[in-house]
Amino acid sequence: MNRRRSSRPAPAGLLAAILGGILSGQGCSTSPEQGWALASTHDQQYRTISVPMFTNDTWFRGLEVELGRSLVVEIESTTPYKVTGQGTADTLLRGRIQSARLIKLSKSVTTGLANEMLFEAELDFEWIDLATGETIVKRTGFAASALFTPSRPSQETVDLARFGVVQQLATDLVDALRDDW
Repeated sequence: MNRRRSSRPAPAGLLAAILGGILSGQGCSTSPEQGWALASTHDQQYRTISVPMFTNDTWFRGLEVELGRSLVVEIESTTPYKVTGQGTADTLLRGRIQSARLIKLSKSVTTGLANEMLFEAELDFEWIDLATGETIVKRTGFAASALFTPSRPSQETVDLARFGVVQQLATDLVDALRDDW
């Protein structure tokens, strides 16, 4: 049996080679005047960040703990920064959960109970360079919301919505730590 060998790589192999080149940054420009760049959008002068517990001005206890955990995970998994204690950090991320509330969106015509509800939270935060004391990023009125259905058949709890809001706030807040692009 005579097999012919193709001189072209298989499509999957070609795709892997192209993707590998892109991810390693080879062949891509780092100069804006030459086109796109695959450089980090995070400020490279900082290496560590301290994230003390945010202040919680709401009646929803534990929200600050959940947010703190999510922020640490998000920072360490999506940025080049390492979360450390305040005494050894280059920067400080502090904030205040200003409000959290439940909003009834619809109710059952037969029982009057909520069919759909929204959990909404809003916070202010500030990212500070500890060497200079200057604010790197500051945002007020930073908000997220999550829909849940407490009625049958779903019977979702408010905890599900809290989790969604905390995750969204952490993701959006860490995205805000990037350089302007």
